[in-house]
Amino acid sequence: MAGREHVRVAVVGSGFGGLGAAVRLRREGITDFVVLERADSVGGTWRDNTYPGCACDVPSHLYSFSFAPNPEWPRTFSGQGHIRAYLERVADVFGIRPHLRFGSEVKRMAWNAERLRWDIETASGELSADMVVSATGPLSDPKLPEVPGLETFPGEVFHSARWNHGYDLRGKRVAVIGTGASAIQIVPAIQPLVSELTLFQRTPAWVMPRVDRAITGVERALHRALPFTTQARRGLLWGIRELQVQAFTKRPNELGFVEQLAKRNLARSIKDPALRAKLTPDYRIGCKRILLSSAYYPALAQPNVDVVASGLAEIRGNTLVAADGSTAEADAIVFSTGFHVTDMPIADRVVGANGRTLAESWEQGGMEALRGASAAGFPNWMTVIGPNTGLGNSSMILMIESQLNYMADYLRQLDVLGGEVALDARPSAVHRWNRRVQDRMERTVWNTGGCVSWYLDAQGRNTTVWPGTTSEFRKATRRVDLAEYEVLRTVKSGKNSDSYDAAEVTA
Repeated sequence: MAGREHVRVAVVGSGFGGLGAAVRLRREGITDFVVLERADSVGGTWRDNTYPGCACDVPSHLYSFSFAPNPEWPRTFSGQGHIRAYLERVADVFGIRPHLRFGSEVKRMAWNAERLRWDIETASGELSADMVVSATGPLSDPKLPEVPGLETFPGEVFHSARWNHGYDLRGKRVAVIGTGASAIQIVPAIQPLVSELTLFQRTPAWVMPRVDRAITGVERALHRALPFTTQARRGLLWGIRELQVQAFTKRPNELGFVEQLAKRNLARSIKDPALRAKLTPDYRIGCKRILLSSAYYPALAQPNVDVVASGLAEIRGNTLVAADGSTAEADAIVFSTGFHVTDMPIADRVVGANGRTLAESWEQGGMEALRGASAAGFPNWMTVIGPNTGLGNSSMILMIESQLNYMADYLRQLDVLGGEVALDARPSAVHRWNRRVQDRMERTVWNTGGCVSWYLDAQGRNTTVWPGTTSEFRKATRRVDLAEYEVLRTVKSGKNSDSYDAAEVTA
C-alpha cells in the first residue's frame, strides 16, 4: 500500500454517467475523487461513436442534465458532435478536469476486506478508494458476431462504434450487418457514396418518422433570456413520455394504433411490395426500441441498395453468404451489431468480498442490483445505468440523475455512520427488489411482444429495462434504506494501530 494514491471515491468512465457523478460529488462538497477514463477525452458513447449520421433519438432538451441546461442546442434532435461538445463544456464549467485520469483503463478492482476499500489496478498505475462508482455504461464495448470465414475477408472490416475514417467508402461495395439504431443512421448517410450497399437484416425494425428541425435563433435567444422556458420545454417533453409508459409496461395492446402509423410510414416510403414485405416486422411495436428516421426507408428504395432478409452466416473471401443461401460481394463490412449489454466486460474485472467476480456472481440468476445500483457481496460499489435501469421510450439522463441522488445519499449515510465503514447490499434485499422488477416485467411489451431483443440476456431474462416511469424510479432511489444493507466496520487488533482483523458486521 506504500505510495499508492488513495481517494474517497473512484468513478469509472467519463460519459454522461461518470461526468454526472463527478459533478454531483463536487456539489456535495466532495473533492477527493478521481474519474478513471480509458480513452484520452471525455464523452463515452458520444466520443466513441463517430459514424456518418450519428445522432440522438431523444430530443436535445431532454437528453441533457437538468443542472446544466443548454439553450444553444441547434436541432431538436442533436448530432454526435454537438452532444460531445456539450459534455466537454460540462467538464469545464463544473471544474471536473483536475479529477480526470485519461489512459487509465481499469484492469482489476478488488475489495480489500481488512481495510474496507477497493484496490484498483489501471493501465496508468494503482490506487485505492473507499467507494467505487462504475459508470462504464452498457453501450461501451462493441459486440462482433462470430462469423465463419471472417478472417478470410480481404477487405476492410470495422464496427460502427469504431468507425475507420481513414477508409474511403466512395465507389465501394459495402455490406452493413444489422438493422438497429446505428444502422438506420449509417445506411442513408453512406448510400449516396457507395457503388453497392447490401444490408443484412436478421430482423426488421419498426421505424417512425423523425420530426427533426433546426431550432431557430429566436428560440435560442428566448431560452438564454428566460431560462424557465428551457425548463418548461424539457418538462413538456418529459411529461409526454411519462404518459406513454403505461402502453409499454401494462397495456401493450394499446400500441396497436402506433403500429398502424408505422405501417403507413412504411407504405408511403416503400412502393415495392416485395421490399415492403421484407421490412415489415412480425412482432408488436415497442418490443424492440422504436427507431426514428425519415431517411432510412427512402435510402433502401434506391437502385444501389439490396436488402437481404437474413442474417450473415458465412464469409468466403469477398463473398458474404446469408443464412438463406443468398450471396453478395463486398469490399468493406460494417458491423452494426450492438454492444455487450447483458455481459458487460467490466463485470469480469470487479472482485468482491467473497473472491468472486461480479460476472461470476451474476452467472446463474443474471444481472441484478438493489435499486439498479448495489450488488450483494460488493461493498461500497455502485453502478450507474445498472441492471434494469434502461428505458424504451425516454431519456436515460433522467435515470442517471436518479441514481446520482442515490449515490449522494449513500455517501451521506457513510458519513453519519462514521469511521472506517462500508455498506454491503443484503442478498435478500437484492433478490426482493429483483423479484418485484421481474414480476412487473412479465406483462410489458418487451417480454410479451414476440421479439428477441438486446434487452434480453442469454437465458431470455430482461435484465436491461426499467418496467415503470422515471418518476417511480426517482422515488425509489431518493434515499438509501439502511435496512437493505449490512454495515461493515474494521476492527483494529492489539497495540499495532496498523494491524486489522476481518471486518465485523453490524445488523
